[in-house]
Amino acid sequence: MQSIKLIVSLILSFSAAAIGNLATIPNIPTWYASLEKPFFNPPNWLFGPVWTLLYILIGISFYLIWTLKTKKSKATVYAIFFSQLALNALWSIVFFGLHSLWGGLIVIMTLLINIGVLIHYFNRLKPLASYLLIPYLAWVSFATCLNLALALMN
Repeated sequence: MQSIKLIVSLILSFSAAAIGNLATIPNIPTWYASLEKPFFNPPNWLFGPVWTLLYILIGISFYLIWTLKTKKSKATVYAIFFSQLALNALWSIVFFGLHSLWGGLIVIMTLLINIGVLIHYFNRLKPLASYLLIPYLAWVSFATCLNLALALMN
């Protein structure tokens, strides 16, 4: 049963990637390539490996919470977790799919706050689960700066 929960946790995590990729992948060589980029814009090839690692960490983090035996209700934590997954996918749809740099900035700032809240709640239940989300918070913080720079430059 534990291995099934781990697999489901990873599938849930990567579902945000799958949804987001529907909007992202077709727009990278066209619309995104035409944008003026800041000096700190990473090469396109870096995003795939970074996000793959992050989605693995997100999935494992959720698995640790899901399998945690506790008398505390996990309903709020689950709601926050699934809302960050939804915001994660929504950012790709707004930024890449709708070509909305400013709309993307609003979504990613909301996502950043949500991740911070999720880390706080995960930490109260299982600190290791929250630590696994710190790289996600760091990368989305960087992505927020990148999104802002792109919005200002274009």
